[in-house]
Amino acid sequence: MSTEPIRTRVAIVGAGPAGLILSHLLADAGIESVVIDQRSREEIESTIRAGILEQGTVDLLTAIDPNNRVHTVGDRHDGIELRFQSEGHRIDFPGLVGRSVWLYPQHEVLKDMLALRLASGQDLRFGVTASRVEGIDTDRPRVIATDADGSELIIDADFVVGADGSRSVVRPAITGDSRSGYFREYPFAWFGILCEAPASADELIYSNSDNGFALISQRSPEVQRMYFQCEPDADPLAMSEAEIWETLQSRVPGTTLKEGPIFQRDVLRFRSFVAHELRRGRAALVGDAAHTVPPTGAKGMNLAIADVVLLSRALRALLGEGDDRLIDGYAELALKRIWKAQHFSWWMTSMLHQLPESGEFDRRRQLGELRSVTDSEAGRTYLAEAYTGWPLS
Repeated sequence: MSTEPIRTRVAIVGAGPAGLILSHLLADAGIESVVIDQRSREEIESTIRAGILEQGTVDLLTAIDPNNRVHTVGDRHDGIELRFQSEGHRIDFPGLVGRSVWLYPQHEVLKDMLALRLASGQDLRFGVTASRVEGIDTDRPRVIATDADGSELIIDADFVVGADGSRSVVRPAITGDSRSGYFREYPFAWFGILCEAPASADELIYSNSDNGFALISQRSPEVQRMYFQCEPDADPLAMSEAEIWETLQSRVPGTTLKEGPIFQRDVLRFRSFVAHELRRGRAALVGDAAHTVPPTGAKGMNLAIADVVLLSRALRALLGEGDDRLIDGYAELALKRIWKAQHFSWWMTSMLHQLPESGEFDRRRQLGELRSVTDSEAGRTYLAEAYTGWPLS
């Protein structure tokens, strides 16, 4: 018995921030879509991930929903602290560039967008696993998938969007190979913890110490997120809580951390990736399906949103007006921001972390670089401009 295909204008694979926001922007333009994700709604909403939102991302979320919880649950941050040689140096975002960032974890963004899209009648299907994409060089591409019951599901569309993360199923249809792209793997990782404790600081602390890098962040008034540089193959269960706190404290000299029970620990590998192609025929990639960045510069989700803004405009022109100029220019325009973000993430990473092969010269040069940034208004302004986000095109 053959499966009757589902017909829609845009098939979106992935119900992360990129896929959900894209579906909303398309709906605003009268373009229907189907969104599928292999995870359950509970899995999507409960997976705790980082969330520093740029000014432009917050502005967009507010335009989508003026009552967005980013302004009530989220926490606006007007700066960060660079700490080295036991001294803190605050980067004043509003004073330098007139913008801020918001601490609002990604799973909270997803809760907001899922509720909004489902209330609007969005065709959103959980537990559906895409296996391949066909026909992207025709005007009727299709997604072949399996639903939660194991039955085949076919979605016929005018356009397919891969918003399905770093292991994208859509990417091979566009690039020819799932690994086709520019790739860098860093020789270190972050050992991350979530703990029950009050905040140790009002804003994020990026600390470069003689003992190594640490980042002191927050999740809520009661839950804190902290990281320190470690080996990529480190075992997150190998250290006791006392050893973890001793390591963290040794890497933020001059700041006394507020300790509490650790209830989650993980090791986050550092990779950079940009796909060789972001669009081919009637398919395009956004977010982690198109690129990944180290977390040091807080660019991941924000870069995905920037992709979506560009692609939504291109699809409105293509599907609403038959104008293919914007979709033809999507990749070139998106890549300008992507590579700027890759550079900023690499720069922050290299300035703050110690490489295994570094010697005394490298250490002193790194401190000179940090001093060049903090002692210079131009240096502080560049950091503030990039961290708070370039204007959405």
